[in-house]
Amino acid sequence: MSEKRQVEFGGRSLSIETGKVAKQANGSVVVQYGETVVLVTAVTADKRREGLDFIPLTVNYQEMTYAAGKIPGGFFKREGRPTDRETLISRFIDRPVRPLLPKGFQNETQIIATVLSADQDNDPGILGMIGASAALTLSGTPFGGPIAGAKVGRIDGEYVLNPTNAELELSDIDLFVAGSEDAIIMVEGSAKEVGEVEILEAILFGHQSLKPVIEIQRQLKTLCNVKERAFELRRPEPAVYEKMEAMIRQPLIEAYQIAEKGGRRERLEEIRQLTFKEFGTEDEASQNLMKVAFNEIDRKVARRLILERKRRIDGRGFVEIRPISCEVAILPRTHGSALFTRGETQVLAVTTFGTSEDEQKIDSLSGEVYKSFMLHYNFPPFCVGEVSMLRAPSRREIGHGALAERAILPVLPSNEAFPYTIRVVSEVLESNGSSSMATVCGTTLSLMDAGVPIKAPVGGIAMGLILEGNEIAVLSDILGDEDHFGDMDFKVAGTAVGVTAIQMDIKVQGLSKEILGRVLEQAREGRIHILGKMRETIAEPRKDLSPHAPRIVTIKVKQEKIRDIIGPGGKTIRSIVDQTGVKVDVEDSGMVKLASPNFASIEAAIAMIKKLTQEVEVGALYMGEVRRILGFGAIVEIFPGTDGLVHISQLAEGRVGAVTDILKEGDKVLVKVIDIDPQGRIRLSRKAALKDSEKSQPRE
Repeated sequence: MSEKRQVEFGGRSLSIETGKVAKQANGSVVVQYGETVVLVTAVTADKRREGLDFIPLTVNYQEMTYAAGKIPGGFFKREGRPTDRETLISRFIDRPVRPLLPKGFQNETQIIATVLSADQDNDPGILGMIGASAALTLSGTPFGGPIAGAKVGRIDGEYVLNPTNAELELSDIDLFVAGSEDAIIMVEGSAKEVGEVEILEAILFGHQSLKPVIEIQRQLKTLCNVKERAFELRRPEPAVYEKMEAMIRQPLIEAYQIAEKGGRRERLEEIRQLTFKEFGTEDEASQNLMKVAFNEIDRKVARRLILERKRRIDGRGFVEIRPISCEVAILPRTHGSALFTRGETQVLAVTTFGTSEDEQKIDSLSGEVYKSFMLHYNFPPFCVGEVSMLRAPSRREIGHGALAERAILPVLPSNEAFPYTIRVVSEVLESNGSSSMATVCGTTLSLMDAGVPIKAPVGGIAMGLILEGNEIAVLSDILGDEDHFGDMDFKVAGTAVGVTAIQMDIKVQGLSKEILGRVLEQAREGRIHILGKMRETIAEPRKDLSPHAPRIVTIKVKQEKIRDIIGPGGKTIRSIVDQTGVKVDVEDSGMVKLASPNFASIEAAIAMIKKLTQEVEVGALYMGEVRRILGFGAIVEIFPGTDGLVHISQLAEGRVGAVTDILKEGDKVLVKVIDIDPQGRIRLSRKAALKDSEKSQPRE
């Protein structure tokens, strides 16, 4: 028997229905918002997977092209590997759900969200996240939900819930907020240099607005009489736990006072091995319990050490930023390069320029779009001293690259002002905390080194939190270990004026408005400090591009002149390219882009295009060529494709007996345009041109 509940959500009806389709899944729902429909299922295995030190949750979001009435491109004509967008949405469904599954839960769980219909206005990713919560809630899987998600925009100072794609074009904020009834769990999005106070208001607005969606999930759970499956958290005996804690507490305290990551990691591994040798058994289940106990004690010791000493692992105060060094122009042949180092995190950012032919074409449910700015993030294993196979970019790499890309986009010049396709690659060379925010800083430096006229430099910082009772430690510029055992990972990027990108994941049940405000303000102070260090290296974009970068010049012609540039079968434009070596791109709007490393070649191509597209001016002189002799005059071509009539009376002073007395076909003749009639016919005069020739230069 199916059950359905609906609620008004951002001025539109949102419905969740269960019990109609996919009934063999532990939990399945169909979520509809406008004409966007998403099926979400949740299945949890009956048996535990022993030995795991993580929650075995898998989230797959997939957009079916039939949802938008399209057939996939390519040879196979079916959906293939996940797109970057599908990967990113899978991540932001996973991130708020995972912390709400109980620690120690080892039953494999899979969530699949399938877009069945897309109306181009309502984001199916929001429905995927809401559906994941509803499906888990109805599946009986132990889950600390329900939760919900909402998008927040701001148009003319007013916050808008779940703005459409058209509304987002007018919005200076684009945030996704996920939360439970009482707590904000995740925030992700971008802004156009918006202040921290307004960002906080947007987060709180989104959290308050999503609560009705949580309520209808509760109603469905009651209607379906859901019974949660039994879950047993296996733990070591209290006596064993206490004995282990007594043995390793002091060694752990000493280890966490080693500031250097490598030395600290080696010492922690020594303690781990000694502990397992002392308490481990050949029984695999017992060994797993020892690992759980060790990890709990390790986390507790590290947190208490920070709260009690009021100092960080590496000796810093809570607001102190690690030492920063910046270098630019470190690679001789690239168009722009920078090396950004903050503590033990280091990023090499490299900028490359291309033409419109290098734009990335994205075929999505909302149609084809072209990206002229791409930021790719690579995280090789050597950056953390590990060995592993090099494979395609991971979900983490795609997510971090997308976050940094969102941070930079608001400060980039328009395509009209800077007509280049720009690709930045961030190579993480060392990592010990927030390589994504180091990527933001390195990208800014690299773009300025390349001569991209960005609006303002962008810096980024990752914030952490340790919250135990009334004790609070807000940590600026967190280390990898502080991210691991802390309660929050809050990344904020922006200019000196305001925020351009934000990403927050929290592991505690809730943060007050006061704590969130404090974190944002402390992040702003840290960002200003980082931007100051960056400006010491390069204060503004270079005025000139690299000598190895292509030069791109744009000119505008009338749309009706495009065919003159292209020529029959593309003959004319190929001739321009062959003669000058310049890459020529003609857009439907009449914008012509010319690219070449040689500026003289571009000038030659511009001259050829102007000659093809020039228009006749009444009163102007032209050096033309006689194309045809008539009884009453001569047809003279004044430039390719454009000709006019010189009447016999306009050939010379006095009476002319025959046109051939003055002109013959093939003659070069100076003429003046004396009239253009309503039908576009051009009247020329040789007689008037001769009079004016001494005081005017003819057009060629």
